Amino acid sequence: MPIRAVLTDIEGTTTSVSFVYDVLFPYARDHIPAFVRANAAALGDLLADVRREEGDPSLDIDGCIAALLRWMDEDRKVTPLKTLQGMVWKQGYEDGGSTGHLYPDVAPTLRRWKAQGLSLHVYSSGSVAAQKLLFGYSDAGDLTPLFSGWFDTRIGAKKDAASYARIAGAVDVSPQEMLFLSDNPEELAAARAAGLEVAGLERPGNTYDLTGWPSFVSFELIDPLAVGFTDP
Repeated sequence: MPIRAVLTDIEGTTTSVSFVYDVLFPYARDHIPAFVRANAAALGDLLADVRREEGDPSLDIDGCIAALLRWMDEDRKVTPLKTLQGMVWKQGYEDGGSTGHLYPDVAPTLRRWKAQGLSLHVYSSGSVAAQKLLFGYSDAGDLTPLFSGWFDTRIGAKKDAASYARIAGAVDVSPQEMLFLSDNPEELAAARAAGLEVAGLERPGNTYDLTGWPSFVSFELIDPLAVGFTDP
């Protein structure tokens, strides 16, 4: 069945792991305390989610900040943290403090795939808002118009096959018509279990073992319209 849609991960796939961990995360950690204190009233619902996640409805602002920073240290994939990180990064991007890193092969290949009639989508543990910021303020300019859909953990965990089935349904393609790109073999396995075609990315600094999976060092080497993606 021909591929009609491409679904891509971000970290380790379109974007270097070092950018996420050495630039984005430290920036968020440094700015979260002041951001939360300055915007506490507007962040009421988010802070309520923090208290629910912690199981402590009495947490004050400082307690919420401490929980958020601890979650960062633990690399927790929880929605209130990911939402807040996106807000802080938005402020940083808009202030001109940084651009979103993309490997040089990503933007031209995405443009080519779009011109070939493929629909493009993103699935990341980072919030949809953070995804749009990275591609909107990318090294290659604003790439958000290339994408037709954005998905984060609100649709489900990335290692859960049901998440990929839901995404295919939301995109209105059969799972077999969607190609998922990631550096993480557990995510590839979940997507494959849902019926998607998959391809792994071997980028500099990635540490996952993709033995047994179709894998590539560049988007330029991937042709979603060609037959040839095989089961591991």
